[in-house]
Amino acid sequence: MTSNGWLQIAVFFALLLLAAKPLGLYMARVYERQKTWLDPVLGPVERLLYRLTGVNPEAEMRWTEYGAAMLIFSCATLLLTYAIERLQHAIPIPMLNPQHLAAVEPYLAWNTAASFTTNTNWQSYVPETTMSYLTQMAGLATHNFWSAATGMALAIAFIRGISRRESKTLGNFWVDLTRGTLWVLLPICLVYALALVSQGAIQNLKPYDTVTLIEPQTVTAPGADGKPVTTTVTTQTIAQGPLASQEAIKMLGTNGGGFFNANSAHPFENPTPLTNLLEMLSIFLIPAGLCITLGRMVGSPGHGWAVFAAMSVLWFAGVATCYWAEAQPNPLLHGVNQRVATAGPGQSLSPGGNMEGKEVRFGVADSALFATVTTDASCGAVNSMHDSFMPLGGMVPLANIMMGEIIFGGVGSGMYGMLIFVIVTVFIAGLMVGRTPEYLGKKVQAYEVQLSMLYVLIFPLIILGFAAVSVLIPAGLSSISNHGPHGLSQILYAYTSSAGNNGSAFAGLNANTHWYNSTLGITMLVGRFLMIVPMLAVAGSLATKKIVPPSLGTFPVNSTLFTVLLVSVILIVGALTFFPALSLGPILEHLLLRSGISFS
Repeated sequence: MTSNGWLQIAVFFALLLLAAKPLGLYMARVYERQKTWLDPVLGPVERLLYRLTGVNPEAEMRWTEYGAAMLIFSCATLLLTYAIERLQHAIPIPMLNPQHLAAVEPYLAWNTAASFTTNTNWQSYVPETTMSYLTQMAGLATHNFWSAATGMALAIAFIRGISRRESKTLGNFWVDLTRGTLWVLLPICLVYALALVSQGAIQNLKPYDTVTLIEPQTVTAPGADGKPVTTTVTTQTIAQGPLASQEAIKMLGTNGGGFFNANSAHPFENPTPLTNLLEMLSIFLIPAGLCITLGRMVGSPGHGWAVFAAMSVLWFAGVATCYWAEAQPNPLLHGVNQRVATAGPGQSLSPGGNMEGKEVRFGVADSALFATVTTDASCGAVNSMHDSFMPLGGMVPLANIMMGEIIFGGVGSGMYGMLIFVIVTVFIAGLMVGRTPEYLGKKVQAYEVQLSMLYVLIFPLIILGFAAVSVLIPAGLSSISNHGPHGLSQILYAYTSSAGNNGSAFAGLNANTHWYNSTLGITMLVGRFLMIVPMLAVAGSLATKKIVPPSLGTFPVNSTLFTVLLVSVILIVGALTFFPALSLGPILEHLLLRSGISFS
């Protein structure tokens, strides 16, 4: 661990603080349909879209109607993406499939369509050899906008449920979806994509290039009969494509699906230290801004900052742990110099840390920071391979997702997930003082608490259920690349990432099988949509309540005490639910590693 590494982490957080308030206030104006500087350009576009689709922007929806509209839209876009994948070989426009890639096979097409619909972007395939330019743009990049805007709309619906008094409606899903896309996502992505291009990210429709290697490479691989066959490789294919436009919404919308298999470790996706910083900032940008939007819309800016503080505490605990773990040398590497100079030539040496699976351009600090940020939010983009992290370093991304993707979280989903924990926290605080709990002037009763706990319990049920089956059947065990506790971590991470709509992976698991494509697809849909139903029901119930005046027994939700209690509730719920599984996976692996035991 170095002062330079800590400085990078500090600069990242300082920039996030500077950006959160103006964006949060802007989003509040957008969703409250107040005037913004983009109205002269986007207003006519919005009105045209409503006329074409027959949407009445003044009509409000009950929570059931809001949820039904969201499900119908998500189902339609899922089928559209599936159809594009299955028909990509039949599109008669050469520039949209210059490599003549075949149709995506059914199980994989289903998994991918479910993945991008749920904002998970789990990828059981190599993008540059599987998806045509048409599929990348019309299927995946557009879905990145749709799923992100849907999550933001749901968060705003929940916030309205808190802020409104004796109301039966939560807004209009189609209006919230449209305004989130037009006023927030598109303008930022336009500037963002151009910034990426200026740094060297590619954006074209060219066929792949084939180049001659300066030094031929000798490759040994199993032949048809299973015996090793050695061949000499003299050329390399360099993939091209419309990358920058997809990269921008991939990061801003916390989608995470890479245009290339190496994701944000690829120099075309993440060419410079500046793009690396921009990509990490863009992952947290909207989730952090929504904290300020929350405070503005409910009339308590302090409450928004208290929620932001809780997220920040959990984020810092994760990044500090991950950085510490990855800065340690591997105890099983003997006779290898794992130390580096800390202050230039001739200066003292310090542990160099674990560089396995990391891009040398970014090193340990940026890799640990990126891994923590991308799993705190439901992004899943990676600039290093989490499978190669030290056991406790790899446990941090896993534990981040197990918290429910609420440490900033995905665009929208992180906010409404955190608000569920706020409801639980307020309820516990009420029990402590022996009175009916209140949240911003509204009484929290048994109905809201029961629905909140249903939301909380669905998440571990789907993860631990499928993981338990997978470690018992050949179809599950045949895909792991490591035996022992690390193999369990690979399976556990896959289902956790899918249920949390994160999409990152330990990368050592072969998930492109019928079993994993099917079950992970189901896990993504349950983790997104089944959890939305009780959340919207809570929002609908809160919207109907009267405001009661605060009293001496009212628990303030804009205080340091509230932040501490909220963090404690999140940690206790996460520990009680997942600590046994973590003990059998990364924690056991850490103890065995320190004892000199490994699994081949």
